[in-house]
Amino acid sequence: MRTKLSGLDRRQFIAAAALAPLAAPSIVRAAAYPDRSIRVIIPYTAGGVAETVMRLLAVSMEQRLGQKLVIEAKPGAAGNIGTQEVSRAEPDGYTLLVAATNNYVINQFLMQMTFDPTTTLAPIARVSDVPLVIFSNPEVPARSMKEMIDYARANPGKLAYGVPSLGTVNHLMMERLKLATGTDITAIPFRGSPEATLALLKNDIQLFPIGLAAGGSHLKEGKVTALAAAAEKRLPMAPDIPTMEEAGFPGFVAANWWGMSAPAGTPPEILDTLAAAVAEAQKTQVVKDRFFALGMVVADLNRAQFAAELKREVDFWSDTIKRGKISLR
Repeated sequence: MRTKLSGLDRRQFIAAAALAPLAAPSIVRAAAYPDRSIRVIIPYTAGGVAETVMRLLAVSMEQRLGQKLVIEAKPGAAGNIGTQEVSRAEPDGYTLLVAATNNYVINQFLMQMTFDPTTTLAPIARVSDVPLVIFSNPEVPARSMKEMIDYARANPGKLAYGVPSLGTVNHLMMERLKLATGTDITAIPFRGSPEATLALLKNDIQLFPIGLAAGGSHLKEGKVTALAAAAEKRLPMAPDIPTMEEAGFPGFVAANWWGMSAPAGTPPEILDTLAAAVAEAQKTQVVKDRFFALGMVVADLNRAQFAAELKREVDFWSDTIKRGKISLR
């Protein structure tokens, strides 16, 4: 029995038939993915933390995907050059980005950029977190976060904190803390964490928000004090350090984290394949052990949660920059 199509049904059928050949190649490509090596761009100098993290994950990911991950450093313009290259790449899953917090949710509010990473990149996975710990010099008469803020209020302008660079999460978190507590603490930028750590040890600065690995050895020797960790829960590698919320300052969760993304428009099936490969790699014991030693925490977020967290952080840091009148110009 033949079914007679109405005029509208016939037009819909013809339109669907015309579009089918266009959709089919995309479906086939996603099903066969990956069938060749995958470029992973790190937008920083070779040998840094991002490359270390990616090479740790790559061993397991290559086994699951059956293809080589070619890790390539593309530094410049605070990571914006490499990030932009991925933003403009073909959305086929063969060019990926592994970058830090700034290149996803901060730089666009502090620098002149020709692209917006929130619209030109598709989130895949947040691969690792380095929660910030606020370290202080023991010469300051404060042994807790509350005592430090009380001291800062009583001595406006007397304290200084160091940051590896202005415009980083380290810098913005402390400026947010100053806004919330009404304190006057001077920001001092350094050329990286080692310089700032040395300044803290010499009491040239009194505070330094940084990952545990940078100050952990000095903490064990009693050369610095750990006031609080800007994390949702206590760090497994340093359970004696209270969180900011436990210290009386809720809402201060801040980390230098690394995330993987692809160009916007990459098929969801490919993004899911990559996200599953990252999740499996994060569960391997060698990755867990190495992250622990580096003061890193595995970011337990699925793809949708990572996307939601990106939006939350965009709102949080853009608000901090606006309220704090922070500018790099």
